Amino acid sequence: MSRNIVRVGILLILALAVGVLPLSAQELRLEGLGGEALREADLDGKRTIIVFWASWSPRGRDVVDRVNGIADQWAGKARVITVNFQEDPATVRQFLAGKGLKVPVFLDADASFSKKYSRPDLPALVVLDGRKPLLKVRMPADPNAELSRVLG
Repeated sequence: MSRNIVRVGILLILALAVGVLPLSAQELRLEGLGGEALREADLDGKRTIIVFWASWSPRGRDVVDRVNGIADQWAGKARVITVNFQEDPATVRQFLAGKGLKVPVFLDADASFSKKYSRPDLPALVVLDGRKPLLKVRMPADPNAELSRVLG
């Protein structure tokens, strides 16, 4: 009996090690463009507005203006951040150069955060209450109207 328990334990460890079985306790962590970090635990107990974007997306060309408009209206009521989808830091810095983005940029190099919290289309607007999604939409023409509906 104890040999079977040991075998099952070894198989579970191997499955975790090779990624066959996900490690649910593993927390996602994103590096910030400015050196800061975002952990999932940082979302707990807060409302967070996240804009997921990529510089290569034609709909993302004006992302800085749209995000700054969101930050201007909602910064006192929710944390506003952006998550860049799978681009290297140099590309993101070049895209943002001289544009004056008012909120932090976090880099989702392996898309794990985006897959968990976002939508497949970019840019996307997501509102979380802690880790619970309140809104997941393609970036609307008037994001503040959508945010007013959700955040009041």
